[in-house]
Amino acid sequence: MSTPTDTHFTHIDPDLYAKVFELLDPAPEPVAPAAPAPVSFILATPPVRVAGAVEKTLTDALAFLDTHGWAKHRLIHPEGARCSIGALRAAAGARNNAYRDAGNLLLDEARQQHGKRWESIPSWNDSHTGAQVRGVWEAAIRRAHHMNI
Repeated sequence: MSTPTDTHFTHIDPDLYAKVFELLDPAPEPVAPAAPAPVSFILATPPVRVAGAVEKTLTDALAFLDTHGWAKHRLIHPEGARCSIGALRAAAGARNNAYRDAGNLLLDEARQQHGKRWESIPSWNDSHTGAQVRGVWEAAIRRAHHMNI
């Protein structure tokens, strides 16, 4: 039996099927590690702290004293200056809880700095210098701030 051989026969690459299947279903390429997500450089702002009612009343009263002046032996001086209790009343606007609590804190601070004998803000106010009174006001404001009231 003799089979004729075509001399124009094209040689077939033995890896041809493997190449075809690779084209149809390629092997996954190695994945490079993903780049980290971009970091936002927006700086977070700290939360805004709102002064409590007592701190605000004390701060407003001290600002009133700075603007209108401080007085001794009277609630309101004819020229507009006020004693400590008068400034508290002006700042609070009414005898409300903030007025009462600010007064209690101010008197407590006065007793800590100047002795326990003071029964009221007017008696303490009238017995001390402007610098001493201001020092108590500032300390009371710091306490109210620290206590967040």
